[in-house]
Amino acid sequence: MGPRDVAAGLIDLLLPDSCGGCGQAGPSWCGVCAGQFGVPYEMALPGGPVVVAVGRYRGPLRTALLGFKERGRRDLGRPLATLLAAAAASAVPRGGPIWLVPAPSRPAAARARGGDHVLRLCRLLAARLAADGSEVVLAPALRLARRARDSVGLDAGQRAANLAGRLRVRPAGLPPAGTAVLLVDDVVTTGATLRACRKALAGNGIRADSALVLCDATGRPGP
Repeated sequence: MGPRDVAAGLIDLLLPDSCGGCGQAGPSWCGVCAGQFGVPYEMALPGGPVVVAVGRYRGPLRTALLGFKERGRRDLGRPLATLLAAAAASAVPRGGPIWLVPAPSRPAAARARGGDHVLRLCRLLAARLAADGSEVVLAPALRLARRARDSVGLDAGQRAANLAGRLRVRPAGLPPAGTAVLLVDDVVTTGATLRACRKALAGNGIRADSALVLCDATGRPGP
């Protein structure tokens, strides 16, 4: 690969010429894809926080998330954060600061992706909420031990067992007790991750009764 090929690759990375949702030529997030989302909806998660989801794990939302998460399409972070910001209004009470706690990624997965994608998304979400006038604090208070496995293909019991004893708390990153804490993740499938995050925070005196996710992959009946 010559210098021109490298330069062309960098231009494609920095200036994508297709929509991350439908693949059509044009901006990274086209008006058609942006207009496909209805009202964010709430879902019950037994033993976990109340979850507000932007939409189902399908179509342009799924494609855009995978592009951002797995394929280096960082240009999709802002439109995805915009969707989360619109949903956040129904996920947290008004008044006072909002403490965003991202669900942690496995260290190996974060390295392969060039960083923790949920943390990156939370930074963009915090900036968007702050621009809208909210007081927001990013609190990366949780981390996963190296022994945690990839959860793809695991059922609910296996996912819970995979996380048992492997979710660590960073004391310096903990929100103050009594504050409005919002857990943030990209996808909810069985709810094992959000339950484990909530339990880990509760063990340190922090209540996390609300969660915000981009995609609902639970398979439950819904919109």
